Amino acid sequence: MKWLLPVLLLVVTAFIVAQAPVPAPAWKVGVASVKITPDTLMWMAGYAGRTKPAEGVELDLFAKALVLEDGQGGKFALITMDLIGVPRNVRLFVAAEVEKQYGIAPARLAINASHTHSGPELRTTSTHGTDDPAQREKEAAAYTAQLQARLVALVGEALKKAVPATLHFSQAKCGFAMNRRMPNAKGGYDNFPNPDGPVDHAVPVLKAADAQGKDLAYVFGYACHCTTLGHQKFSGDYAGYAQQALEQAHPGVTALFMNGCSGDQNPYPRRTMELAQTHGRTLATAVETALTTRMKPLSGDIRAAYKEIPLAYDTLPDRAQLQEKMQSKTRLDADHAKRVLARLETDGSLPQTYPYPVQVLRLGPDLTWVTLGGEVVVDYSLRLKKELKDPIVWVSAYTNDVPTYIPSLRVWKEGGYEGGDAMKWGTHPTRWSPAVEDHIITTVKELRQQME
Repeated sequence: MKWLLPVLLLVVTAFIVAQAPVPAPAWKVGVASVKITPDTLMWMAGYAGRTKPAEGVELDLFAKALVLEDGQGGKFALITMDLIGVPRNVRLFVAAEVEKQYGIAPARLAINASHTHSGPELRTTSTHGTDDPAQREKEAAAYTAQLQARLVALVGEALKKAVPATLHFSQAKCGFAMNRRMPNAKGGYDNFPNPDGPVDHAVPVLKAADAQGKDLAYVFGYACHCTTLGHQKFSGDYAGYAQQALEQAHPGVTALFMNGCSGDQNPYPRRTMELAQTHGRTLATAVETALTTRMKPLSGDIRAAYKEIPLAYDTLPDRAQLQEKMQSKTRLDADHAKRVLARLETDGSLPQTYPYPVQVLRLGPDLTWVTLGGEVVVDYSLRLKKELKDPIVWVSAYTNDVPTYIPSLRVWKEGGYEGGDAMKWGTHPTRWSPAVEDHIITTVKELRQQME
């Protein structure tokens, strides 16, 4: 009978653990989701080589909102979207309406795009290379107007659904992202998998649960382009499949994906739907792994700061230089010069800077969440996680505006697509100044310092 006492102790202990109270909710959380798959087979975004509009839907696209409220009534709203980017006009409209209708200040709103290359082209300024620019611009404008209304209503729906909740954080790792800048024999860089290039394989996960301990939402991130697919059907790519897998495995949970600093990161291998599904399941498994850890409970208040900084261009071309470049035998250079010259003729001058969004959110004393606009290369997240001394640092890109690629100084010096050539596809007058990295990092640190 000597074995009886230990057994009884185990039973009692198990009973006490099973009956342990759920942590007292320190927050209020509301979540909402809406389908944003286009009603028409419009032009698709992301690949300049496309010659025709979408031919169908592989996986529906969604916008999702999560609204947090701390014990003092301070709020923060996050919107995620299965889209190529966040046009500046969309951010400005939604931020103004959310503040007007719901009292959430623009600094406390973040809008992130998954950067799927299998979504609609909603940027009216990016239709010049399509089959029918006037028609495609009209479609993009109509889709954008509908999207903006849905995003504003989505925040309102999330607010209505807000309930007392707890927040927990943890992270895991996922390995299908690889640096895509491979040095070539010509002194440049090719878009090709580089196993020795820098990566950020972290999968940060924020879990919200209600007062009874039932999970409400998983916000998770990863630094990887949503470019597994190259077909003519709408899809959220691997990020869409990851969200779908999590929501199917956890009925009642809303999964929200935040793309990270993935400007120079691609999913490998790629180019088939089966691979997109596999990568999605792999990322979902990483989220599940984070959920099995002893997640860190978050408490405290919400603090947020937002600033648009004048991000400087390099030396601007003059009219004569643009006219000369228009004669280039390189089609991309000639077309870019033509668009920039038209901008010069219309506006009278070229802009020297671009209003670039930098945002810092703090959830209590532990989590510092940095959001940056554009297609930011991985150097930024690696540097910020090293130099910011907070217990948890999460860096997201593709947030609040996606004007073009944002290179680090290293990538700027190396050149290539992410270093500046990508800007030739739009109407930016030239590439960025070499000072952009320090300008952005300094701004992040200044905003973080304001929260002491």
